[in-house]
Amino acid sequence: MSQPLLDRIALHDLVMRYCRGCDRRDFALVRTLYHDDAIDDHGAMFKGGPDDFVAWLPEVTAHWDLTRHNITNSLFVIDGDRAEGEHYVEAWHRTHGPDAKLFIALGRYLDRYERRDGEWKFTYRSLVFDHGSIVPVDQPAVDRMSNDAPNGRADRDDPSFGYPLLASLSA
Repeated sequence: MSQPLLDRIALHDLVMRYCRGCDRRDFALVRTLYHDDAIDDHGAMFKGGPDDFVAWLPEVTAHWDLTRHNITNSLFVIDGDRAEGEHYVEAWHRTHGPDAKLFIALGRYLDRYERRDGEWKFTYRSLVFDHGSIVPVDQPAVDRMSNDAPNGRADRDDPSFGYPLLASLSA
């Protein structure tokens, strides 16, 4: 396989691990994805280094019963050991409680990456908001559907942690 293709695969995997780490509340995994001098820029919500970002995540995710980050269009531009990326994201955030609401944010991640010691990581990640909506959750419908398959969870009790290779992603 060519190096450019291997680089794209590694960068795509980095972005996917970020989504898994956030959605499964595996913040130790999220921390492994950033170089120590990286910056995460979530606008007015947060801007700072990776240790502070990972310390902030439990605080902000406590408001949500579940989150789900879906990456659609992804574009990488690679120049040696540096790269940039643009990823369209649909971020779904459901509140707790009987009157739960679903916050749907449509935006993009604009990233900078560097390969150091053979490993690609974020050096800068920013969030761009494009559109959003807030809708009520139809809890009776969710309850009916939740009987048809194992229910996802925002922690290590999620069924994916029963798969040893996936569980091994955790730091």
